[in-house]
Amino acid sequence: MRGFCLVGFFVSGLAAFGFLDDVRQNSGFQWSFLGAVVLLFAWSGTVFALARHTGRTLTLKVILRKQHYVQASAQVVFLLYWGWYWRPVYDSAFLIVAQLVFAYAFDMLLCWSRRDTYVLGFGPFPVILSINLFLWFVDDWFFLQFSLIALGFAAKELIQWNKQGQQVHIFNPSSFPLAVFSLALILTGTSDLTWGQDIAITQFFPPHVYLVLFLVGLPGQYLFGVASMTMSAVIVTYAFGLLYFAATGVYFFYDSYIPVAVFLGMHLLFTDPSTAPRSEVARILFGVLYGLSTVALYALLGYVGVPTFYDKLLFVPVLNLSVQLLDRLTLARWLRQFERVAFCRLRSQPQRNLAYIAVWAAVFSVMSVVQGVGDRHPGQWVPFWQEACSQGRTYACSYLADMQERYCRSGSGWACNEAGILHVALVRSGKDRRRLDVADAAGTLGRGCDLGFGPACRNVARLASGLNSFEHGQPTLQDYPIILRGTKGPIKDRSPEALYARACNQGWNNACR
Repeated sequence: MRGFCLVGFFVSGLAAFGFLDDVRQNSGFQWSFLGAVVLLFAWSGTVFALARHTGRTLTLKVILRKQHYVQASAQVVFLLYWGWYWRPVYDSAFLIVAQLVFAYAFDMLLCWSRRDTYVLGFGPFPVILSINLFLWFVDDWFFLQFSLIALGFAAKELIQWNKQGQQVHIFNPSSFPLAVFSLALILTGTSDLTWGQDIAITQFFPPHVYLVLFLVGLPGQYLFGVASMTMSAVIVTYAFGLLYFAATGVYFFYDSYIPVAVFLGMHLLFTDPSTAPRSEVARILFGVLYGLSTVALYALLGYVGVPTFYDKLLFVPVLNLSVQLLDRLTLARWLRQFERVAFCRLRSQPQRNLAYIAVWAAVFSVMSVVQGVGDRHPGQWVPFWQEACSQGRTYACSYLADMQERYCRSGSGWACNEAGILHVALVRSGKDRRRLDVADAAGTLGRGCDLGFGPACRNVARLASGLNSFEHGQPTLQDYPIILRGTKGPIKDRSPEALYARACNQGWNNACR
């Protein structure tokens, strides 16, 4: 009876969310809630009726696992920090609570459909919070958010294996549905049904966000020994970025060595200790593979024209499947000797965890000093890409054109003019397969003219008359708040002195006074 009341409480709570003003205004949004409620009520009626008919006693056992509430605490801290600089996070807080309510009801019913005792604790919290760090469906398709959650808990319950004598779930219950739904969105070309791109972009808005992620990850790294996974993933990705820059003169991820969303995945997605290898060396290999996978997937997704924010999501289930193989590989004699030598003086696991954290802290500090991570990576700034483009470096002109078009859409007349001129140059050079028609530059130049940038108006006429030369111009004070922000959040201090100083620091020589 107590279990029936608890399920009823959660399902009724989910129904209440369906009648909030923000939900009722959109019928599709509301039916996502009401449809989930109907299914849960029908399922609960079936489960409890069958239990009564067969004489089963459905019970609850309360167990509060440290792994769950420590992970959830780190996720909440990051969500609060991110939301302070991107308000849709706070605006969607009630949806996160609604997903938690759905998750508890679904998990209980799934468990009681298979056995008599449900373990009540904080288990759904890190799953739901992790999902919401990476993927939200838009209101009209929010039923897919509930479907994503259902898949995660179903996979945890139904897809298991024997690991060192214990029957445990194979897949991380948040990363598995994220990967499956990401693949479905890619194959159907429906990424616009989600906020995935906005999430990946805006997570870089807060200042010192890499440092915040480093700090929120420390408690879990100490308690569960996952620092080696994060550290190895970061190091291998950064090392690849350095090699790529040395070979090409540009940055692989364009505006960073490691994008914030990927750095987030390295801390709060693939590091679930329940679905990670047991041995230290295997965990290092696990991290190396994750880091390399983000690089490979970023390149592949970009090549086929798919949004690249899926790069940190797709490979985690494959890694989960590899954990027993990695643990077996580390049974090799030379690897066991390496592990014994490396940790011969660190007998206890807490000592080992602290040692890894100390090394990781040193690595992170060095990377911060040399701008391997941080807010001032030069790949964010237009002058770097202007110079790279002028020197003919790989993809530099195409990326510069993308930057300028983005700033044009944000209201910079100067950027519209430069984007139009560069569009024409790229079409004529044949170096950008996405830009094929010179006439397409007219719209961009016209927007620059509408924004009051004189050279853009004159270039519209030059383009129409078939001239091959175009007029450049210098950014104005109205352009600076847009083109100086890089990939960070909006600039707050817009005084002329502050803008000129910021422009000079970024490499705009005409702004130095």
